[in-house]
Amino acid sequence: MPLQATSGAASYDAFGGGVPAVPNYIEEVFSTYLYTGNASTQTITNGIDLATKGGLVWLKKRNNASDHIAADTARGVNQLIQFNTTQASANRPDSVTAFNSNGFSLGTETDTNASVPFVSWTFRKQPKFFDIVTYTGDGTGGSRQVAHNLGSTPGCVFIKRTDASGDWMGFHRNTGATNSAIAELSLNLTTAPVSGAAFSQSLVTSTYFVAGDIQSADGGVSANTNGATYVAYLFAHNAGGFGLTGTDNVISCGSYTGSNTVQTSVDLGYEPQFVLIKNTTTSGNNWSMFDNMRGVATGGVDAQLIPNSTNAELNTTNWLSFTSTGFQLIPLNNGTVNRDANTYIYIAIRRGPMKVPTSGTSVYNAKTITGTNATNPLTGVGFAPDLLIASHRNTNALTHPTYWDKLRGRTQYITSSSTASEGNTLQSIVSFDMDGITLGEDGLDLVNKASGTTYVHWLFKRAPSFFDVVCYTGTGVTRTVSHNLGVAPELMIVRSRSAAANWEVYAAPLGATKYLRLDLTSAAATYSDFWNNTEPTASVFTVATDADVNGSGRTQIAYLFATCAGVSKVGSYTGTATTKQIDCGFTAGARFVLIKRTDSTGDWYVWDSARGIVAGNDPYLLLNSTAAEVTNTDYIDTYSAGFEISSTAPSAINASGGTFIFLAIA
Repeated sequence: MPLQATSGAASYDAFGGGVPAVPNYIEEVFSTYLYTGNASTQTITNGIDLATKGGLVWLKKRNNASDHIAADTARGVNQLIQFNTTQASANRPDSVTAFNSNGFSLGTETDTNASVPFVSWTFRKQPKFFDIVTYTGDGTGGSRQVAHNLGSTPGCVFIKRTDASGDWMGFHRNTGATNSAIAELSLNLTTAPVSGAAFSQSLVTSTYFVAGDIQSADGGVSANTNGATYVAYLFAHNAGGFGLTGTDNVISCGSYTGSNTVQTSVDLGYEPQFVLIKNTTTSGNNWSMFDNMRGVATGGVDAQLIPNSTNAELNTTNWLSFTSTGFQLIPLNNGTVNRDANTYIYIAIRRGPMKVPTSGTSVYNAKTITGTNATNPLTGVGFAPDLLIASHRNTNALTHPTYWDKLRGRTQYITSSSTASEGNTLQSIVSFDMDGITLGEDGLDLVNKASGTTYVHWLFKRAPSFFDVVCYTGTGVTRTVSHNLGVAPELMIVRSRSAAANWEVYAAPLGATKYLRLDLTSAAATYSDFWNNTEPTASVFTVATDADVNGSGRTQIAYLFATCAGVSKVGSYTGTATTKQIDCGFTAGARFVLIKRTDSTGDWYVWDSARGIVAGNDPYLLLNSTAAEVTNTDYIDTYSAGFEISSTAPSAINASGGTFIFLAIA
């Protein structure tokens, strides 16, 4: 019978068969949260219930040498240990001072709240995701069973003695273990796994693990010294338990073999937001952590932190890319993540949110600013944005509107009024933040130049049934591209990044035999080499052989939108040349409206409530043009269920018998 550990209550709330009665979602149990310390007190609100559920908070200064700090609910407030050292747990007053129902609170401790940028990773206890166990050793050898509430066989376990110094001990399911022993990992060291006696493979189960009291082969510490106290962090592997059906995986503990000649692809079945990697073939290689909030740029540099080191964040190398179904390693022949023929283990966590949004304000906002050409935090957005579309308002400019997204990284932009390939600048965007975007000293005049220039910034968050972003590389051969929209896209905007090209648009009201171009005014045309006459599905869209959507070796970006009840509407209408109300199923009117005529020429018109959707004049901009904002027209009006087209609207918006598509967001 396993000895009961201090791991806290857990239940499945099951219908039966382990399927949760109330769906679980990754955004409820894991968060990467960026904050700037204030050397005083502050509360981090990340939506994770630590007060009643329990969990782990992992903290690290980003720009300064510092320890990787672990605080957990099992050991209590102000009790810290370091992932990168052998030190015992210590009471650090004014560090993590409270575990809250929606995050945690910080005091004045410099390792957790100095006036510098920090990153925090929060793991909530939840069956089939993560558990914490504390126990006291009894020195009984390899028969010691320590109970846990993970609800599945752990994919990875990290153990640390807390009453005295000692290395971290670890188990991972892919370390080449035999039935008699498991290769031991040290989280604070660069050593390769060694065959140790801290664990027994046949006794790592869905209800307990065995902790040995014999030192490991490398002279490491025991996991069961008599009278010693320990904490163990347990991570699940492909155990399901999430999503509406309770079958979706949100955490994977796997392995891959490196290559210095081809890109190594790891298939998780989902897009990750966090990856921890370790070389298990050779010693001397660091652990590496990557996440989508600090930045994993497809085709750009990635933000790396090293759990076994105090090193500040490194932002100089293109290590890997996150994909719709996993991640890809760049062939660097670098021992850290991708040396030829070396084996690597990883822990990967699924990107959220998994919940379908219920309000437009949680996934879309617009901000108007006057440029400063100095660091300018754009705050009050209400969410962490994934896409920024920025446009000048009061002046013509050769470089607007510009598109910036988290998946491509903060330095990459592309312009919908142009066919030019992707541009690169370090000046314009400083960071994608938790509640907006920090704009930089924008000498290129893209988003924030100080010249009296006014801008509008449209911000979007990726969410199921609403909006998704996909990066892929063309093959020149008809293929499908995976996405995570969760429903069939109704509006797809696809653009080559690495070559000059048109912006190709699929719209569900037109069908997969036709296309539009976002950079042009042309009417819809018939062509099979874009979408292969194949409608997209809830998991993939099809691209044919045209270079604009699938040129061999070309890097591509795709923005996907869909109708989400009460949040967004992709639709069509027939013009009347009279006042016409467009019912989108909203309750308080549209805050964003995009319209394009499809049976004849017409611009891509955009209105938003930040600049004004009112009973009088409504300013509009054109996505296909560098022209300044037009302010003296009244083409659309408010309507609680969507928007209203006025009788004064021109033929490009309301021609009698004309056909039009639109995207509206509540």
